[in-house]
Formats: sequence, C-alpha cells, structure tokens
Amino acid sequence: MGNSIAKGIIENNLYTTLYLTKRNINSLKKWEAFPKVYTTTSNVEAVQHADILILAVQPKQLVPVLEEIKPLLNDKHCIISTATGVQIETLEAVLSFKFPIIRAMPNTAIAVGKSMTCLCANTKGVKSIPVADALFTLLGKTIVIEESLMQAATVLCSSSIAFWMRVIRATTQGGIQMGFDAERALEMSVHTCLGAASLLVNSNSHPENEIDNVTTPMGCTIAGLNEMEFQGLSSSLIKGLLRSYTKINEISGT
Repeated sequence: MGNSIAKGIIENNLYTTLYLTKRNINSLKKWEAFPKVYTTTSNVEAVQHADILILAVQPKQLVPVLEEIKPLLNDKHCIISTATGVQIETLEAVLSFKFPIIRAMPNTAIAVGKSMTCLCANTKGVKSIPVADALFTLLGKTIVIEESLMQAATVLCSSSIAFWMRVIRATTQGGIQMGFDAERALEMSVHTCLGAASLLVNSNSHPENEIDNVTTPMGCTIAGLNEMEFQGLSSSLIKGLLRSYTKINEISGT
C-alpha cells in the first residue's frame, strides 16, 4: 500500500518534498529519479523533514514505529495511519491525545488516482480531516465515516479490489471459452467493467436501472443473469464480504 500511495503522490505531483522510508529501500530507489523525493531507512530522518506523516505499515509494525518517532513529534505533525484494523485509541495510547490522528483506508487503485478512501479521526484530528481529504481526493474519491465502520470499509473498499479482480478474471475465462484469445478477452472484460462503473458514477443511476436497460424479454442477458443467480452469484459475493469482515474483526480483536 505504501508504494501505491507514493506512486499516486509522485505521479500526480502532490508534494513539495517527499521522504519514503523502508528497512530495505531497494524497491524505493526508482522514485529517487523524481525531484525532491528522498529514500531512507531512517524513520527519524523522515519525521524531521515532514509535517504530514503517512504510516503505511503492517499492523504489527505500527506501535514500534510510533515508539521510535514519538520523541520527534510536535504540534506541526499530522499523523495518518493506513494500518488495517488498528484503532485510533491504540495510537493515542502511545502518543497521547494531543496529536491529530487520522485513519485512512485507501485501496491499491490509489496508484492510478482511482482509490476509494475512507477517513476518520480522533477529536484532535477532526480539524486536520480537510488536509487528508484534499490529499486523497486528488488520488480518487474520499468519504468521511465513523471509526466504528472502518472495519467494514476496509472490506468493502480495500479487500474488494481483489474480489473485483476475480470477477474480471472469471469473465475473461468465459470469453476465452467462447472463442477469444486471452489478451482480447481480458481487454474486453476490463473495459466492460470500467464502463459499468462509469455509467453508475456519471449518471447517478442504480445498478438495477442499468440492468433493466440491458435485459429484454426472453433475451440472452436475462438468461445469463438468472443462471448466475441460480448458481449463487450474489449470495457468494455477500458471504465473501461477510467472511472477510469476520476475519478483520478477529485480527483486530473487536
């Protein structure tokens, strides 16, 4: 996720100076070709040069990183965590209540400026929400939610990238079976999926309305839809979402 965020920020020129940190910075070296982008293994160095701190780390890494940088934090810093399932109260327990803390849950489409990012904040961080909102809005779409919904948002907006990829893969496989080569079948599936989403976004329509526009009595579309429902398409997707939701709650201990 950190690499995806960095890619989105750099390629959309959303920074004045950017420090990227990692224990092994080999995968970050490519970004050094861009002006005023620096890579380092030192979190301390990065914090000393930054006002907005995006902590895109694994959940188990978050508290150690916070402990490391805590002595360097001051009133100018805004802390944004993308760590899955880690509650704001956990960050406050390490840092105290005096720092603005924001939880952000983007998805990997942030790398191409198409993320759906959910935001929430502690009391001190509410005033900093516009800063995070401005940043992530330039990298896709943002929505501010209650922290109690952040686990569900992680499943619906972040995990679901993988679910949609699986749907695209399945339609591609169907296209191959019907006679298209793999490359063309994938291209057709991807752009049809993009078109479906764009219809809903641009027309503010409802999926059922668009389905009605495609289906005709005794037609091939309704025959396919009904077969998919008989085989459990909708129920399987919903069950998959709910299983992921159960799992993330197990991981976070909620």
